Amino acid sequence: MRILLISANTLTSPYPVYPLGLDYVANAISADHQVQIADMNELEDYDALGKVIRQFSPDIIGVSLRNVDNTDTTDPKGFTGKYRELADAIRQYSDSLMVLGGSGFTIFPAEFMETMKADYGIIGEGERFALLLRALEKQADPAGIPGVIVGYEKERIPPPWENPFFRGFDGSHHHLRFYLEKGGMLNLQTKRGCNFRCIYCTYPHIEGRKLRRIPPDEVAATALELQAAGAKYFFVTDSAFNADYQHSAEVARAFIKAGVSIPWGAFFSPTKPPEDYYPLMADAGLTHVEFGTESLSDAVLASYEKPFRVRHALRSHQSANDAGLHVAHYFLLGGPGETGQTLDETFSNIEELDKTVLFFFCGMRIYPHTALYDIAVREGQIETSRNILEPVSYQPAFASGDEIIRRVEAHAKGRMNWIIGAGGDMTAKILSRMYARGHYGPLWEHLIR
Repeated sequence: MRILLISANTLTSPYPVYPLGLDYVANAISADHQVQIADMNELEDYDALGKVIRQFSPDIIGVSLRNVDNTDTTDPKGFTGKYRELADAIRQYSDSLMVLGGSGFTIFPAEFMETMKADYGIIGEGERFALLLRALEKQADPAGIPGVIVGYEKERIPPPWENPFFRGFDGSHHHLRFYLEKGGMLNLQTKRGCNFRCIYCTYPHIEGRKLRRIPPDEVAATALELQAAGAKYFFVTDSAFNADYQHSAEVARAFIKAGVSIPWGAFFSPTKPPEDYYPLMADAGLTHVEFGTESLSDAVLASYEKPFRVRHALRSHQSANDAGLHVAHYFLLGGPGETGQTLDETFSNIEELDKTVLFFFCGMRIYPHTALYDIAVREGQIETSRNILEPVSYQPAFASGDEIIRRVEAHAKGRMNWIIGAGGDMTAKILSRMYARGHYGPLWEHLIR
């Protein structure tokens, strides 16, 4: 069968994110089907998509919904309307079966099935698409396939996925050029799953709590493929690269052994690192450390169920800085347990962070399947019957989100390395101009003070 896979994401702020998930899906089905990828970041409009559909004439169209919204409560933007428009455009050009998937879809499967009038959906691992296609070819009922949604079913819990990983990156896709020209960044995955229990996070629902590790040599081989394809930088998309210190260290050693030479970055949890961990990372090419610090108040970190405390965050920061790495911290202010006093603690402890850039997100987006959702229901902030597909934020009792932002601005005192949210449209425009001049990577290191 001819299968068209569409990446629906058009969010490019602060920079475009390569749709690695579609590579996994494409490689899971390409041995038995003719596959083409259409990336809405690359296509100019729906007419361009229509041209692709007419020329390829797919039997089935798979649509990947990576994002539900921009996750920025300081400037919330939901994408439901755009996805509905995309589905309508697809229907104008084709009456093929439409199958939805992706991380965003896995969080809100029933809502997106109804909104986009899709035929099937796949929650959790997108590689299950191969199982659905096999059933359709045999004219078998796909309703019994784990993770497959038929019509507007209410199934929400992704089943476990224990099979070996399918191959990820595929440099043959033409949409690769878009990302190489706009920042030169591609993505890499070293494991799936998240064993942390942060109250707001959807990763454990999407990927499961069990860590499923890719052999380090395979990760390094993929990194070399990214390098050969023209990438100037890659980002590790794991929920937290150091969730398993031993595995991440083995991956770093594999990079060194394989001769990976381009710089890379990853998201880290500021838990207590082993000795010489960050120097090893630097030797392996790591240049950018993004810490999910969230708060520098022990009371708030406990409320958020973070796996570290302030002393660990400060030590991780110093260890990364001493290794010569660029360091950024992301803060998530205004969640359960936040008070005026805990904010002051965070602002005071931030002064201990030298040579860094700080990103402040004021307010916590409520997603289903999280402890935050249960907290919001208990506190009467939302009802279980409420549709929260459009962004809904937790409201702290002591201050509004706007008041928290004003407090951040007051403490920032014009310092360039204090950024509220992702930086907004202005930052995106600046990055776009810098990319056009030949710069690459995330570029937030230019804000470090």
